[in-house]
Amino acid sequence: MSMDDTLKVGSNEMELVDFRIFKQEGDRVYEGIYGINVSKVREIIKVPKLTELPGTPDYIEGIFDLRDVVIPVVSLAKWMGIEEPEDAKKNARVIITEFNNVLIGFIVHEAKRIRRISWSDIEPASFATGNGALDGSKITGVTRIEDDAVLLILDLESVVQDLGLYEPDVDNIPQEVERFSGMALVLDDSLTARKIVKEALESMGFDVIEATDGEDALQKLEELYSIYEESLHQKLKIIVSDVEMPRMDGFHFAARVKDDERFSSIPIVFNSSISDHFSEDRGLEAGGEGYLVKFQANQFYDEVARVVRSHMK
Repeated sequence: MSMDDTLKVGSNEMELVDFRIFKQEGDRVYEGIYGINVSKVREIIKVPKLTELPGTPDYIEGIFDLRDVVIPVVSLAKWMGIEEPEDAKKNARVIITEFNNVLIGFIVHEAKRIRRISWSDIEPASFATGNGALDGSKITGVTRIEDDAVLLILDLESVVQDLGLYEPDVDNIPQEVERFSGMALVLDDSLTARKIVKEALESMGFDVIEATDGEDALQKLEELYSIYEESLHQKLKIIVSDVEMPRMDGFHFAARVKDDERFSSIPIVFNSSISDHFSEDRGLEAGGEGYLVKFQANQFYDEVARVVRSHMK
């Protein structure tokens, strides 16, 4: 890959693994087009020999050993309640993912290609009902690809939480939480994630302003500047930003903030489910002062306090 092909920090682009799940309805077979952020994919392999786990739901196909790490494997089709065509598994693959420091494999019917997509072309899945269910799946965003087909970005973190394989560590709170005054801006497209971060920041004494993505957060900053003008950096003590968000991602948002002299001195900490070191480096390159993996309470409190203190000097 040449330098021109490298995904640039702040470009508001992401790379997706495009994969397919086929669904049998009567005599017809439908192709579901899905995607997952490349940053969460360790590797893609053929379906290995699996050891079944008695007493687990049928969508947990079993476990296998990958270089001395035991990895659970989930059938996405079974979890979504989809009737699979007879030949669906002839090209099946396991996508080995890592997020929130958890390794898990997902069986898909076909892994097609890597796609580079602008976050501005990704819309929130507003058509999904309630908790984001669509055929039993969790969708965070949608985008159109060739032939006007729709690609659905799957929220595998929600899948893993539903399976009980990962729970945010919200209870490991330090005995004495350092307290501050002033405001904090939180941006995350997940209502659940915003709630966790908001409660943590409020326990530290901050008044919290919420935004759903980078565009929304820039608008909130403009509104705050119209009120506080040059003293805003003294009022807004920290910004806590997710990375993956429709319309404008966290890295592009951070680059925009750091390029604007009105906001550039306000520290940014990323709080993301992406747990690879490359993304941490990209976050620092984009202008972040810290990078946290969702959600570990002890580390969150310590890092936020460290960053805010360093900007109070």
